[in-house]
Amino acid sequence: MNPSLVAAVAQLAPTVDGAANREAIAALTADAARAGARLVVFPEEAMLLAGDVTGPLGLVVEEEWPLFLAQLSLLATQHELWIIAGGYEPTGSDRPFNTLVVVNPRGEVVESYRKLHLYDAFSYRESDYVTGGTELPPVVMIEGVAIGLVNCYDIRFPELSRDLVARGADVLSISAAWVAGARKEEHWETLVKARAIESTCWVLAAGSSSPECIGSSLIVDPMGVERAGLGTVKEAIAVVELSLDRTAEVREVLPALANRRLVSTVTVQE
Repeated sequence: MNPSLVAAVAQLAPTVDGAANREAIAALTADAARAGARLVVFPEEAMLLAGDVTGPLGLVVEEEWPLFLAQLSLLATQHELWIIAGGYEPTGSDRPFNTLVVVNPRGEVVESYRKLHLYDAFSYRESDYVTGGTELPPVVMIEGVAIGLVNCYDIRFPELSRDLVARGADVLSISAAWVAGARKEEHWETLVKARAIESTCWVLAAGSSSPECIGSSLIVDPMGVERAGLGTVKEAIAVVELSLDRTAEVREVLPALANRRLVSTVTVQE
């Protein structure tokens, strides 16, 4: 029998009030623990809604980042579970990193990922206030299940998700603050399901429900079937058992990964 992992996606509406955000994270983590989750995934910007900060963003981030990490560490230890959450990491300038962290049940930050693809699209420029990362996201092993990290706009670049799966990811964990707009809700759902279908893997997608964002957190199985969704609710969790037996079943009937023919491996017949 293959491993399985009970996982939750948490949807919340972050504000510029870091303390209020930490309270919401604490409440949702407790809900996830009561539901039996071993992992809870929070959205991008769970720490702070950067776009609404008045004054130098760098100074606010310098103050809030250690408080955010300390809270995640405390919650992971108290509830004996794993947490993935997005915040802003100081760089010594007014342009912080947009960073996802992975915290284990001992309260240790075991992995982090600085967002590679900044959202410079649809008349928005994240790069005006965020410093982009320079390294590919990690794959972290959580209780026998390999989780690859994806941050919001990254989902539009399928090669990044495929690289994570090629490195062994069983699950893609996507933290997002998906801005609302024409066809944007459709893009989100389509992209989440496409990443699941093309790599026959589970996808955990946690979305922000802040005023400019769509929420719409969902959990999708390796066949692209939505197993849980939160719609536009402001604050809630969804919990699903991620079964790698299900992954094996799907990959037996749909062996797309095994059937790949990369250009470098194709022999041309004379």
